[in-house]
This record gives sequence, structure tokens and C-alpha cells, in this order.
Amino acid sequence: MNLEALWPEDRPRQKLIERGAETLGVNELVAVILGSGTKNASALELANQLLRQAGGLEGLHRQSPAGLASVPGLKDACVARVLAALELGRRVASLPELARPRFRVPEDAGRYLMPRYRTKPLEEFGMLTLDSRNGLMRLQIISNGSLNGSLAHPREVYREAAILRAAAIVDFHNHRFGDPTPSREDRQLTKRLYRAGEILGISLLDHVIVSASRYWSFKEHHEL
Repeated sequence: MNLEALWPEDRPRQKLIERGAETLGVNELVAVILGSGTKNASALELANQLLRQAGGLEGLHRQSPAGLASVPGLKDACVARVLAALELGRRVASLPELARPRFRVPEDAGRYLMPRYRTKPLEEFGMLTLDSRNGLMRLQIISNGSLNGSLAHPREVYREAAILRAAAIVDFHNHRFGDPTPSREDRQLTKRLYRAGEILGISLLDHVIVSASRYWSFKEHHEL
């Protein structure tokens, strides 16, 4: 069974193209790398099996070619694709710090996020995970909102930051219309996230709201 045999909402490749790679879970990204499954299992099911056997994404990075090939249905071509993707990830992670964007002031985050999220049709909530020198480790979408807004629970935000061992984060979301001024709910969420970060030792440096024409920063407005 290949990816095209799945229902549309379960097709990781189509989801990636239409909504962006950052909206996919780890298993969905692995499924896209695999490309196809077997006659008994879809690519997504095969990806789930691979991650279970490896012990998750961190374990997958430690897998040998023989270890990957031991997963039933994983052929040599799929093993090669997974190994190539893991190696690319390692090489990106080892780039010199100066090659990564750094976020020292709110304007840095605003300038980085505006071209990426100013025209999104639905609200999305995400974060920039940063290292100890405020260098970007990863941009990650936490939730995709409906036309009425987006939600993010501190548990989801800081779980991902902790996995990456981030020193700090910058949260962001987009307003579909022209006014990026935070709502009461935006302010309440920011306070919750800030308090959770203090407890966990991962600093919330800013919460940036992006609209079509400008951005609004909690840090710039002295609300963080």
C-alpha cells in the first residue's frame, strides 16, 4: 500500500504540500521519506513500526543500516532514504552557529516570521526553539487553528522544547486580518506559557503576533 491509497486526510505527502512540513508529526515525516509501504501496511503504518522499534526519533538517529533493515517490509531503498535524511539533519545541526539565524531583539523574530506567516489563511501557533546563544534550533508548529482562532497548551509547547534541550523559545501566531494586537486570550496564554517556562527553566523570550502588514511583540511592549 502506498501513500496514495490512504484517505486524503491521512496522506502525509499531500498534507506537507498543502499545509507545510512543520505541520506533520514525526511519523508522518518518516512516512514521506519512505514514500511507500507494503501490500500489508501503508507507509504511515510502516513509519510507526520503525519508530516503535527504534525508540522514537532520538533512537532512530542511532540506528545502523542493519537495524533499519530488520524492520519487516523496509527495503534497501527505504533504508537508504532514511539514512540520507538523518545524515542531512546531522549536517544541518553541525553548521557553525553564525550560519543559523539569531534572535537578540524582538525585531529579529518579527523580520524572520513576517514573510512566512503574514498570508496564512488560518491561524497557526508555533515556536522558535533557541540555543544558549539565541540561535535558531527549529521552527515548529504546535497547533493549527480554525477560522475562530488557535490554541496551544503549555504542556505541548514545552514538551517539544525539552526534547530539543532548548535554552529559550519565542512563541508566535498569526492573525488572519490586519490587526496583530493581542486579544485577552492571547495575553492570558502568554502569561501561562511564561510561568510554565520559569518552572521548567526554559525562558519564554517573546510572543510575536504576525498579521498581513505588521507584527506585535509582547517584549517590545514590555508585557514580558
